[in-house]
Amino acid sequence: QVRFVESGGGLAQAGGSLRLSCAASISMFSTRAIGWFRQALGKQRELVASVTGGGSTVYADSVKGRFTISRDNAKNMIDLQMNTLKPEDTAVYYCNTNPPWRDWTKGLEIWGQGTLVTVSS
Repeated sequence: QVRFVESGGGLAQAGGSLRLSCAASISMFSTRAIGWFRQALGKQRELVASVTGGGSTVYADSVKGRFTISRDNAKNMIDLQMNTLKPEDTAVYYCNTNPPWRDWTKGLEIWGQGTLVTVSS
């Protein structure tokens, strides 16, 4: 069964750091691009960072130089190190394949519960 379990969110002050982790239960994990996405209140979900199976990374301009995505293929884990946090980073953070995993029998994307990051000014 496809499953994503995110953890590590919480409250941080502006300028602080948090590290998010995600355990992914998916087939062929090591070959898939995996991303961290976020959704702020009242906004659409957006891709924050992504890493391919080979380790190539891409970042949204808004987090470039502050966030680092990494993966452990042996453990099916993806981390997101977030430094120099800003209030505008406040959102629920999700991990997923990139593009997001889709259950074609139901026509739905599969998402975890996410982890809430709140950055105070």
